[in-house]
Amino acid sequence: MISKTAEYALRAVACIASHGGVPVSANALFKQTKVPRRYLTRVLQDLCAAGLCDSRPGPGGGYELTKPIGKLTILDVINTVDPIERIRKCPLGLKSHKRLCPLHSELDKAYAATEAAFKEVTIEELVNSTSPIIPLCESA
Repeated sequence: MISKTAEYALRAVACIASHGGVPVSANALFKQTKVPRRYLTRVLQDLCAAGLCDSRPGPGGGYELTKPIGKLTILDVINTVDPIERIRKCPLGLKSHKRLCPLHSELDKAYAATEAAFKEVTIEELVNSTSPIIPLCESA
């Protein structure tokens, strides 16, 4: 349902958020998220360009989020790197379809429901979950 890029961005954001406001190095992100290094670099650049995170070079530097994790949602992250494409008009370009046919209407409803679900979950909820399974960490 979501792209690999969106998945990788969510891993990176969850990892950064789990460090409690302390900048996280690209190397630490690479090791913890298991995102291929070159791909991770691109995703981090996209997140920084969109203003979701900042990077600081040098010792003690790294990546940190610019929005409070209680206000940052899964949908915000996905929309930053690879938005869910809604179906607004006939994908086949059929001129007689002034509105969506039943197939594309149902598909768009599913996309809308997915967007709504992702909009309701903050990054804070992910990293502060009471689940015994910690995101991006091997269980003890």
